[in-house]
Amino acid sequence: MEAQQRATISRRLATLHRQLARLGPLMRGSVVIIGTRNKQPYFSLNKDKKTRLIYLGKKREARAREYSANYQQLLAIVEEMTLLNMQLLKDYDGQ
Repeated sequence: MEAQQRATISRRLATLHRQLARLGPLMRGSVVIIGTRNKQPYFSLNKDKKTRLIYLGKKREARAREYSANYQQLLAIVEEMTLLNMQLLKDYDGQ
């Protein structure tokens, strides 16, 4: 890999690190709406093979969605960083 390509990857990794630092609160899980007549928002998380629900109500629903979206962004950033670091590691010569 040429030096210019390594520099480009390094700059992209630095950008991704900054994005990680700005993420804010995050939670694994999702907002679900439960009920046939009286639809209510809950936060759903599968932990240790058990689904856990937290009642949100209208006041906390937006915040829970934001936290869940932050977690999804975290996953996307980590995936991209993994691919970039794999490229760098493939050409690593021990120096």
